[in-house]
Amino acid sequence: MPDQNPSPTAMLRVEGLQKSYGDFVALQNISFTAKQGELVCIVGPSGAGKTTLLKCIAGLLAPSGGIVELDGEAITGPPKKMAVVFQEYGRSLMPWMTVRRNVELPLLRTTPKAERRHLVDTVLESVGLSAAGDKYPWQLSGGMQQRVAIARAVAYSPEVLIMDEPFASVDAQTRADLEDLVRYIWKKFGVTVLFVTHDIDESVYLGQRVIVLSMTPTIVQEDLTIDLPEDRDQLNTRALPRFTELRTHVYEQIQRAKRDSERRPDAESPAA
Repeated sequence: MPDQNPSPTAMLRVEGLQKSYGDFVALQNISFTAKQGELVCIVGPSGAGKTTLLKCIAGLLAPSGGIVELDGEAITGPPKKMAVVFQEYGRSLMPWMTVRRNVELPLLRTTPKAERRHLVDTVLESVGLSAAGDKYPWQLSGGMQQRVAIARAVAYSPEVLIMDEPFASVDAQTRADLEDLVRYIWKKFGVTVLFVTHDIDESVYLGQRVIVLSMTPTIVQEDLTIDLPEDRDQLNTRALPRFTELRTHVYEQIQRAKRDSERRPDAESPAA
């Protein structure tokens, strides 16, 4: 697993990122960094291009301009040091493979059998699925399936974990449990996390920073430090007056982004 660095440096750098589809400009000028071991959330109005941004960062979509770097190296395709967890977790799991085999899949060509077994045991225990290793994804609830997807992403020790609205399809109680799981995994393995969500409260609860995007053509409207205690729990943290202040501020920023978009005479169709 990645080493904890007592002096965090920029692990991910996005500078002047642009993405156009013909005459339509989806991402205009996106710039931000994520330090090693940092948990950064990204929010914005529907259609702000959040998924398009993540696909460019993950090397799944070629940008039209700008720079995306991981650990000082330009990203030109899916990097080995990065893992992605998508919202549609069911499609990413192989239904004919057990939970253990699904988690083990990215390790088959690179890791000796004994080491694979240890890594899989470690991550399954971390996500609370030690007893489910011999089950199949279709035998699990949606929340448990998403835990499998997270375990597989963490198993091969990525330096950056990208999560694209991973909890949008689960119920509120399961979502709260998975939010706490993300913070546990983040602390345990020291991975840099970039987490995209529509949920304002979720972004404030999870993140050390919240990046607020504008409507298309998308820019970074605000990069907000979340000055809540590092140790968080669903009841006490969300009851803090500062939590309310921060979530209200993020909500106001998103509403401002919508108003600014409505005033623009050249507003076009939203991005994905």
